Amino acid sequence: MARIKVLPEDFIVEEIPLYEPCGTGEHLYIRFTKREMTTDAAVDVIARAVGVRARDVGVAGMKDRMAITTQTISVPYAPERDTRAMALVHERINVLGTQRHTNKLRTGHLRANKFSIRIREVGDVDAAIAAFERIGREGVPNAFGAQRFGREGDNAERTRAWLTGKAPAPRDPRLKRLLFSALQSAVYNEVLERRVRNGTWNTCLAGDLAKRHDSGGLFLCTDVQEDRARAERGEISATGPLPGAKMREPEGEPRELEQQVVREYLGDDIDLTKLVPLGEGTRRPLRLWVSDLRLERGHSDNGREEEDSIRVYFVLPKGAYATTVISAAIPLDAEVGKVTDLPGTGEPFTCEDGAIEAHGQQRDH
Repeated sequence: MARIKVLPEDFIVEEIPLYEPCGTGEHLYIRFTKREMTTDAAVDVIARAVGVRARDVGVAGMKDRMAITTQTISVPYAPERDTRAMALVHERINVLGTQRHTNKLRTGHLRANKFSIRIREVGDVDAAIAAFERIGREGVPNAFGAQRFGREGDNAERTRAWLTGKAPAPRDPRLKRLLFSALQSAVYNEVLERRVRNGTWNTCLAGDLAKRHDSGGLFLCTDVQEDRARAERGEISATGPLPGAKMREPEGEPRELEQQVVREYLGDDIDLTKLVPLGEGTRRPLRLWVSDLRLERGHSDNGREEEDSIRVYFVLPKGAYATTVISAAIPLDAEVGKVTDLPGTGEPFTCEDGAIEAHGQQRDH
């Protein structure tokens, strides 16, 4: 089985911002690179250095520990905080620059993530390269990775238990939102799996809600012939449900499938209208498009070529999993996609290989 994340240098991620800071405002954006460190740990270090509380720090996305990642956070602006941020010296953090802006960073305030990933112990390099090239042309099913569902893979079941009164609810509000997002993700993955089985994950059906990849807008598929042609060209993709009270529903056959899966996972005892604080609901494309794909065969390590390794470069939209792309081309070791503990709770939460995104809010990503 192929392996990733053996060393931090094997997994390099850079956030691509949703917008650039304007240069004025009440918030200071701090761009930094961290190595072998969780985002929460880096936030704690920077917050102490500039003199703010960690809860006042804005974060666009969470990044893995076993990686080298470049990202941006925000803190309330003060001249001395700018100076302190640029003066920070830390063995695992390098502050790249600061700029002011008018608003605090929020979860999801990023356009994409840029990856550089070394894959070791590839059994058939030629076959792997051919598979990646096909993915670059056709995309892959946009599944949530196993790490979304916790160390034991039971986050969705745990969520159902406390939502139906069979178990106590977590006290930590952040953990409650993360667990609810795991239940939403389980529903989405099941819908996607059924559409993969019936061969409709990469096309459009009458009644589908499709997403435009250029603008992010949703629209109802009514002209099936035209919409399927657009899907084949990569302009649009059908979407699946991340259930919530404000989620827009499709029509026809797609709606019947989604309602069946929602009933199986949520039953009749969970009232989504009462769960809006945990997630309003939104939709996620069934197909993941990979952009700027590039491959290097036999990537060298300390001057030594390894014939069974590949380094792959690509860009993914926020909320997408790099392991989803890689495992579609190469069987990965089961240990990838690690689960971390939610700070201060000892509870497992999902750490994506790119970023943790807010999937419960109604917005067109």
